[in-house]
Amino acid sequence: MQDSFLHKGKRKILVEYLRDKIGISDINVLKAMNEVPRHLFLESIFEDFAYQDRAFPILAQQTISHPSTVAEQTELLELQEKEKVLEIGTGSGYQTAVLVAMNTWVYTVERQKDLHDFAHKKLRELHLRPKFQSFGDGFAGLPTFAPFDKILVTCGAEILPTELLHQLKVGGKMVIPLGKTDEQILTRFTKKSEKEFEKEEFGAYKFVPMLNSTNQ
Repeated sequence: MQDSFLHKGKRKILVEYLRDKIGISDINVLKAMNEVPRHLFLESIFEDFAYQDRAFPILAQQTISHPSTVAEQTELLELQEKEKVLEIGTGSGYQTAVLVAMNTWVYTVERQKDLHDFAHKKLRELHLRPKFQSFGDGFAGLPTFAPFDKILVTCGAEILPTELLHQLKVGGKMVIPLGKTDEQILTRFTKKSEKEFEKEEFGAYKFVPMLNSTNQ
């Protein structure tokens, strides 16, 4: 698949929808989502629908999130250029690509080998390369590269993974869906000190579950 003028036109309409209907106001988020070709992260049978605000199945019985969810999560991070961002759950690589397009230093972890391999290939093809891409256990994070300015968890956790909070800089933010498998609350933690965190909640969502270990 190529990134045609038709695809670019559909992306422009999607970005206008995200701005006007969803309320995304971060110009850098909108700019990145206008640049990243979402259809290239999907199976070709979904190409015509790639710029609708819909989730789609991907490899390993996972899903690519709604564009509005990607935009909302990314906006909540309040990203600045050159910040170190840890992403838990690379998935197909679409969210990763958006973070890279925002000129941040992305470190990303995926537990599903098929998805890790797909995303690695796709991101290289698009020249949207994270600083580090790992096949591993998201609950463990990437302590070797810590601390991080921001952490984004793209799957729903029933229990708060405290190891990730330890890998966050003081002043940093982590965005994570928390709750049972049928519904999670999108939550943001801001690290005020080594032992103090501010917690904010931003409504109910449905994500694939966050699982430990890896899956070949």
